[in-house]
Amino acid sequence: MIYTVTLNPALDKTVEIPSLTVDSVNRITTMRTDPGGKGINVSKVIDKLGGKSIAIGILGGDTGRSIQTALKRMGLETDFCFVEGETRTNMKVIDPVNHTNTDINEPGVTVSKEILDALLDDLLEKISEGDIVVISGSMPKGSPEDTYYVWTKACREKGAKVILDADGALFATGVKASPYLVKPNNHELSRFAGRKLETVEELEAEAKKLMKDYGIKKVVVSMGGDGALYVTEEKTIYAEGLKVPVGSTVGAGDSVVAALAFAEENGSSLEDTARLSTATGGANVMCSGTQAAEYEVIESLMPKVVFRTL
Repeated sequence: MIYTVTLNPALDKTVEIPSLTVDSVNRITTMRTDPGGKGINVSKVIDKLGGKSIAIGILGGDTGRSIQTALKRMGLETDFCFVEGETRTNMKVIDPVNHTNTDINEPGVTVSKEILDALLDDLLEKISEGDIVVISGSMPKGSPEDTYYVWTKACREKGAKVILDADGALFATGVKASPYLVKPNNHELSRFAGRKLETVEELEAEAKKLMKDYGIKKVVVSMGGDGALYVTEEKTIYAEGLKVPVGSTVGAGDSVVAALAFAEENGSSLEDTARLSTATGGANVMCSGTQAAEYEVIESLMPKVVFRTL
């Protein structure tokens, strides 16, 4: 089973504002809302791929209840903990004239260490050897800085394969617990390395160093429209980015993580994983908001994926 962890979910409100102008009145031309947060986005895409997952995390208030209702309406299995406060609403502003994407994110609820510990204990009772746990996204206010380290270590010790998708301090502390797979983008990996990594060779070298230093089995480095690197101890594959019409880039990385989790659960080869992940990422870029692309679109893109072994 695949479990997705979203400790700081959101209701994603995506709007289009042509020629967005600061310090002026702006008119919204289109709008949609989606249940969001990185782990939730992963669960939505896994469902479209034909897989199953259980989305866990923390929700609060009427917004939280609307998110849970929406996910159940999609047929997704959830096991959220409700707390005091209101789950955040995040605004994604797309300007189709200037080709910009602007995120305005609320802080969300405040939680205690006791709430997080109880949620982790509940997860540990469910998972077993070989399960996959996706830990991704930001943490709510009040969370200890070592939360992702604690969760990754505990799930790994239960025999689960942990996929970590985080940035900054969350990534730096999480990798110390030796997750099975990490998916930084090129900018995140550069920040972790403390220098700008500009070439594929530099990114591959840093990914291999990350694996050696922290006992990580696989590293996938996403590079937006430039594609992605899939690095294991045995080989490295570079997959080119697909040229597709862009609806929204929000959640594109989450769709890649979903494909990685799905492929891992099904024992796919690195080549098939690269093909599926690239096509899934491309298909979801074509969608508006954080809705998940239909499998037919993903399937149509897979023959177009170009990759090579480095």
